[in-house]
Amino acid sequence: MPTTDIPTLELDLNDPDFIRDPYPVLARLRETTPVFLEPRWNKVFFTRYDDISALLRDRRLGRSITHVLSRDELGWPPPDPRQAAFDHFQDNHPLDAEPPKHTRLRALVMQAFTPRRVEALRGRVTRIVEQQVLGLVGRGPFDLVTDYAEPLPVTVIAELLGVPEPDRKWLRPWSAAIVKLYELGYSEEQQRAANDAVLEFSACLRRLLSERRVTPRDDLISALAQAEERGDRLTEDELIGTCILLLNAGHEASVNGTTAAVRNLLLHREHWERLVRDAREHPERPSPLFERAVEELLRYDTPLPMFERWVLEDVQHGDILLKRGTEVALLYASGNRDPRKFHAPDAIDLDRTEGPHLTFGLGIHYCLGAPLARLEMQIALHALARHTPGLGLTQPHTPHYGRGFVIRGLQQLHVTASG
Repeated sequence: MPTTDIPTLELDLNDPDFIRDPYPVLARLRETTPVFLEPRWNKVFFTRYDDISALLRDRRLGRSITHVLSRDELGWPPPDPRQAAFDHFQDNHPLDAEPPKHTRLRALVMQAFTPRRVEALRGRVTRIVEQQVLGLVGRGPFDLVTDYAEPLPVTVIAELLGVPEPDRKWLRPWSAAIVKLYELGYSEEQQRAANDAVLEFSACLRRLLSERRVTPRDDLISALAQAEERGDRLTEDELIGTCILLLNAGHEASVNGTTAAVRNLLLHREHWERLVRDAREHPERPSPLFERAVEELLRYDTPLPMFERWVLEDVQHGDILLKRGTEVALLYASGNRDPRKFHAPDAIDLDRTEGPHLTFGLGIHYCLGAPLARLEMQIALHALARHTPGLGLTQPHTPHYGRGFVIRGLQQLHVTASG
């Protein structure tokens, strides 16, 4: 057993009922068993905000472990050749890297997400959103996921990277396939699809990198290619892995966050009506109310409910000893509803001042794309409130979630719109 003084408890994260509404179970765990070892996955789960926050900031925990312990020492089988491309991608992006590699990769990618560069995207994001929402007004019931939430981040990330129009239709299927391997448990078919998606996207990016080295443009792929030539010691595989990560992370969190936010606003109509009134008073751009609303809605219903860390050296956390080689599962969705941190955490409060929430993480692995995700959600909610004030759910009590909890998102959200 990799830890001491930790109770054992089974938690079926793949139970459809739990995925649909995990919050009652998480509330009970916070009070009765805030830290526990799940034997099927051999992970130590943490449910309370303060524990999660402290462990995210603790440099003795990391996103990877094989730089500290070998696969044999960890008791792992040899790498599975059926997902060799996926594993290679995992080894070459900043999310699962540790310093100094993480520091080098993150510094480069941060060039794309400076406050100035993200703010410069505001006009383009607004035009994309306005075009989408105006096409939905008066057309009858539609699926908010496929018709509204999904196209925006794919288009923005494609333009940020510099992916040409003919290749963009593949970005969503590639991302959807790749992220299946982040779930706890996946089929051989999903494994094959994810590996194929990495191979296909990598081939697309290699072609674009080759072109941008000859003819640079004002896009991230050109910036990455130029940085490589300046001797920043980034390999082509690192550049490709970073671009794939930006698509996956930027797309999944934004889509799931936007659709969950809209559903929760329409289920708690008084908050939606308040945003509608504010959008009428400030039609030109989202006001501070929309900025607060996005933060609160990301706290209230977390689109990426769980992240994991490896214990790189023995850690005494309170009265618990976490031994090197232990994998911990940090339940962001639970920490974001912890009453020790947030007043009335199971209620939406658009004026909430407690913070920060855990949705984008903390510490050196804080989400790179958080500024862009916030901007996209603010503009998307503002446009809906402005142009479709009568927006309503057609089936409010039958949410259609996917089969995964780690990346938890609505697969459909049927709504009706009126001006």
